[in-house]
Amino acid sequence: MTAAPRHAALTACALYVLCSALMASNVIFGRAAANIVPPVGLAFWRWLVAFLIILPMALPGLLAHRHTLRAAWKRYLLLGALGQGICGAVVYMGLEQTSATNAGLIYATSPVMIVMIAALWLGEKVTPRQTAGILVAMAGVLVILTRGDPQVLFRFAFNVGDLLVLVGAVAWAVYTVLLRQSRTSLPVVTAFAANALAGVIVLAPFYLWETLAFRTVPVSAEAAVRIIGVALFASVLAFITYQKTIATMGPARAGTTLYVMPLWAAVAAWALLGEALQAFHLAGLALVLPGVALATLPPRKPAPVTRSSEA
Repeated sequence: MTAAPRHAALTACALYVLCSALMASNVIFGRAAANIVPPVGLAFWRWLVAFLIILPMALPGLLAHRHTLRAAWKRYLLLGALGQGICGAVVYMGLEQTSATNAGLIYATSPVMIVMIAALWLGEKVTPRQTAGILVAMAGVLVILTRGDPQVLFRFAFNVGDLLVLVGAVAWAVYTVLLRQSRTSLPVVTAFAANALAGVIVLAPFYLWETLAFRTVPVSAEAAVRIIGVALFASVLAFITYQKTIATMGPARAGTTLYVMPLWAAVAAWALLGEALQAFHLAGLALVLPGVALATLPPRKPAPVTRSSEA
């Protein structure tokens, strides 16, 4: 391998690892913010700060495509409600009652849910291999939800936080299917900024209600660090590195970064939050990751048949 291909391979590997780590940072910051920043406030300020960070790059596109964006305002509000509202505030509510490790493992099943929703909603064909992957991944989710205790099923005593994170994972899957269904010619930075702004608009009345009825976002260094962290690392930098990973490795391989995310979440939760890795986490991991891979990885292309030349 020459110097140029080796450098390109190292760059692609570094982007892949960094992207998965940045994606995992959302549950870490979300768990760290629990009981410090209220969940709707964290989601609102996350996307407002992310929008302001990306605005200098996105502003030319927002102005150039303002008529297209105005015509599709209902679609963007729906995407904002799913991708920034439910996947933000509801997941942060869940992280007040469950661990970052659990949340990372549950969220890693989003690609499987995308396959399921696309099959049920759009009629896309599901292969036997994908069916097996869905069943294996869902078994892993069940292990995590029950914490390895079958009695939880009979008592229906699931952790509310786990269920809220599961709702967020389903919302992310619906959000992704909607994006795929309504492809747009907008530049990716413009679309990201539009989605972020739509999320802020959707979250604003709920943030006001949370502030007046429950608790406010504290003006403190602790709160600022968590808000800036989730806006910068889990939003803007995760988006930029994901786009770079797609450009370097292609969308199919870049999409597998989500498989590595729960590993990063578990390690970071142990190192930074003091969470212990338990036996049911390992059992869930052993089911979720292979199941997601079976359900979502594209099939291998058959090797070309070479014909021997006749004498």
